Amino acid sequence: MKRSLSVLLVVLAAFVLALAGCGAKEKTSSGGESSGDGKKVYKVGTEATFAPFESLDDKGNIVGLDFDILQAIADEMGFEVEWQNIGWEPVFQTVKNGETDIGAAGISINDKRKETFDFTEPYYESQLLIVVKEDSKIKSLADLKDKKISVQINATGHEAAKKLQGDSSPNIMAFENQPVAIKEMLNGNVDATIGDNAVVYEYIKAHPTEKLKVIEDDAFEKEYYGFMVQKGNTELLNKLNEGLKKIKENGKYKEITGKELK
Repeated sequence: MKRSLSVLLVVLAAFVLALAGCGAKEKTSSGGESSGDGKKVYKVGTEATFAPFESLDDKGNIVGLDFDILQAIADEMGFEVEWQNIGWEPVFQTVKNGETDIGAAGISINDKRKETFDFTEPYYESQLLIVVKEDSKIKSLADLKDKKISVQINATGHEAAKKLQGDSSPNIMAFENQPVAIKEMLNGNVDATIGDNAVVYEYIKAHPTEKLKVIEDDAFEKEYYGFMVQKGNTELLNKLNEGLKKIKENGKYKEITGKELK
């Protein structure tokens, strides 16, 4: 009798758990979760102070080019995306750990990052710029050899500064985002800042009264942004690449960015 009662309790417990799971999202082998209508839902990690690629609107919603491009890809490929504003460094860590599925934060594709992550085909061309005060005598990257520089931590501007001055240079100040790096320069704490061109110009557009000067330098090579996924997640990577190809061909990409994607 006790054994029969135990079996009955196990069956009832299993039934309750099954009911509790109805309608919930379930992890799939390729990452992502299943929504109530059966669509895959992929978690996207971002750092939303990188306008025009991602920022927060007045209601706290994430907006920008990355948001619109990835949403267009999701619409084409029949999956959903769930955005999380988690900060620059956590974007990389959470994708690596599988806590998020996609990194979308104006991330430049480079060999060092490709050792740990997989990237889609490029979706945006970028280049680094130097930003200084309007009355600065700095004219080139070479002029920054012994100057104080602010950068976004572990971004390509940070790598450029370390290449110029050395990895352990005390003159390089790294911050969580590019706007803060620019503010540090304006406050006189550093001589210049290095950042991505689209972000720099968007900042200047949003702060027209701040007296800034932009310096282009041929020493900076062109960079290309890609959406980032966990190493080996080929199923998701193929979906993103196929969707990117489709929005390039149907004109949606140009509608979003105003540019052709080559």
